[in-house]
Amino acid sequence: MTSPQGSWTDGTLTVRDFLKPQRVARAMFHPRWIPASLDSSVEALKRVRIIAGAVAAVGVYTFVEGGFAFDEILENALTACAVLLVITPLTVGVMLYRWRRAGSWRLVRQPLMNSLKLLLLFIGSVVGTVLLFQLSTAIGGIAMLPFGLAALWMTGFVAAGAFRVSGNFFGTAAVHRCLPPLLATVTTWLMAIPDLITGDLHGLSLTMGILFILGAPVTVTSIAVLEMGRLKRYYGIRLDALPPAVPPMPSAPPPYVPSQGNPYGNPYGS
Repeated sequence: MTSPQGSWTDGTLTVRDFLKPQRVARAMFHPRWIPASLDSSVEALKRVRIIAGAVAAVGVYTFVEGGFAFDEILENALTACAVLLVITPLTVGVMLYRWRRAGSWRLVRQPLMNSLKLLLLFIGSVVGTVLLFQLSTAIGGIAMLPFGLAALWMTGFVAAGAFRVSGNFFGTAAVHRCLPPLLATVTTWLMAIPDLITGDLHGLSLTMGILFILGAPVTVTSIAVLEMGRLKRYYGIRLDALPPAVPPMPSAPPPYVPSQGNPYGNPYGS
């Protein structure tokens, strides 16, 4: 569980790459220490989970109401960052407490620190993007041009980064393969529950409001259950077991070959 040696981005970024924010985002938000997906089916489930999570983050109601409320999107992004900053460490802490009998948390200390750095990097990027937009608006005129261009670059960077961290959920798969779907589930529900409690349906009817508010968390939860079920069924990875306590997967037995006997007969007679 130790972190691989080398730089965060593995030295793959060039100066030209900084003209394409999506490449920088891939290097920064999906670094080399994050483990690769176990199989294509789990990766496909992650993609669907990412789409459902994006629906929860952006808010379908902005499209249903007939407009793309950019200011509201920025506000939702800051709210999501506040939720992530609190709920991600809290959820991981609860799981570490549950794993306390399976092994010491020190076994996963390095991946935990790397995940925390990735979380803070993403939140800092979102906050920086919002501040750049607010600054460019406040300045106005030709002086806003450099801030506006920087804000547009950061928007592409954060959008591509959000796609990455929605899949790996800040690299928590390096701690436990089941943490990304678990964290995605908890986060989407926490984003939806306040609207249900306060009755804020964002101008939609009762039926449509509940449908769009609950649609994303229910979808994310269903996909997360399928994802964790597949990890348990085919790879022996259980949410309740700290990875070092999981026994290694048995190797496939050699193919059965029927005994042919001694082709030369019994040299010692019967």
